Amino acid sequence: MPRVSVIVPTFKHGKFIAQTLDGIVQQKTNFDVEILIGDDASTDDTSLIIRDFQQKFPNKIKAFLHPKNLGPLEPKMLGGKNNVTFLFQRATSEYIALCEGDDYWTNPHKLQKQVDFLDANPEYALTHHQLEIIYEDGSAAQLFNAENQPETSELKDLLADESWFLGTASTVFRNTIKGEFPDWWLKTASGDLGIFILTTQYGKIRYFPEIMGVYRKHSGGMTNIHTPQNVDFLTNRMEMFGELQEYFNPKFSEILTKTIKKYQKIISNLHV
Repeated sequence: MPRVSVIVPTFKHGKFIAQTLDGIVQQKTNFDVEILIGDDASTDDTSLIIRDFQQKFPNKIKAFLHPKNLGPLEPKMLGGKNNVTFLFQRATSEYIALCEGDDYWTNPHKLQKQVDFLDANPEYALTHHQLEIIYEDGSAAQLFNAENQPETSELKDLLADESWFLGTASTVFRNTIKGEFPDWWLKTASGDLGIFILTTQYGKIRYFPEIMGVYRKHSGGMTNIHTPQNVDFLTNRMEMFGELQEYFNPKFSEILTKTIKKYQKIISNLHV
């Protein structure tokens, strides 16, 4: 049985998906890894590339090529949410690693390093590492995490929402969700943040400063919808923190109240 399930949600990533899968199949581990990839009815050649990889690595790759987009189709900021849920429901391994179909890993020892740490430190629930950010328009590459990123963080740091320090493609975490998501998660556009909040209620977060992957920003990415200028997205995120007040009640109430007030102020200023 595999110890790690790598979840790869993808949609119209024909230009990128081969690089994503290359970075995963090249991982060197002393344990079995399964790759769960869900193509959400792409209209480009994404599914053809996935089929080719599956033929080459039939014992590693489980491909789910949906004939119809799982949605939800509206609002667009929730796009792909059902595909992610579908993949999580099929992940039975002890650990989960995430890599969306437009990002990729550059270090073949990444999974081994992160799993070794979690094995040796049961008080930690999630690990992440430094990522390089590359831009489709040719802008100079940047690093995802600041130089002063703490080695250890906790759930309260995610709930305070002062900065976004968890690059999705960098994470490996304990499979505590088991495909069962609360109602507030199903409604939030901040799906990755919600996953990490659910996970880190059971343990701490460990950061590795090594660059072991790439976060790609491009015109077709969800980053262009999930922006600090999109009032609908900001409102949705604020509502998520409101739901979390009830979910964690009364724990973290003070932190979450401050976070909600921060979003209220941001949204109010955008309406001016």
